Amino acid sequence: MQRQETPKWMRPALERTPAWSLVSLLVDSGALQFGSFTLASGRTSSYYVDIKKAVTRPDTLRTIAEGMAPYAKQADRIAGVELGAVPIAAAVSLTSGKPFVMVRKSSKEHGTRHEFEGDLNRGERVLFVEDVVTTGGTLRGAIERLRAHGAVIEDCVCVVDREEGGKILLAEISVRLHALLSAKDLLQSA
Repeated sequence: MQRQETPKWMRPALERTPAWSLVSLLVDSGALQFGSFTLASGRTSSYYVDIKKAVTRPDTLRTIAEGMAPYAKQADRIAGVELGAVPIAAAVSLTSGKPFVMVRKSSKEHGTRHEFEGDLNRGERVLFVEDVVTTGGTLRGAIERLRAHGAVIEDCVCVVDREEGGKILLAEISVRLHALLSAKDLLQSA
């Protein structure tokens, strides 16, 4: 797929938006790639967003954390699913001053067999953070597991919503999905 350039007359206005700044950081880090990719959901896509690559850069991780921190105001804790969301959860924790938990994709089969690491008290409001949401299946499973431990989870914020059903799947379990960038924003800006 050939990338469409943003018309020059639109660039000054776009460059003043937080979304444009984040897109620029994703492009500069090589996290936004075009080609043929198989996603975790099994679907194929003409683009791929490798947030794990992007969050290894302090400026990009800081920008993501600052964009997500306002969503944490009503939360008691931040949660992120291993591997991709853990650095984001840590950065949002530092930015917001809220503690975080690291949620395993599945329970540990040895030792303590924990489903998550960190403290979590029954009734605490938890904000989930995520890198990229496609169908939302992994995220939904993690949310349901923390809810089984007494967490109150009503919101999740991701870096990119690929707009491929994740928002609907999470709404089915009464979770609102917020995104710093939608697929449409990402592809139009890039």
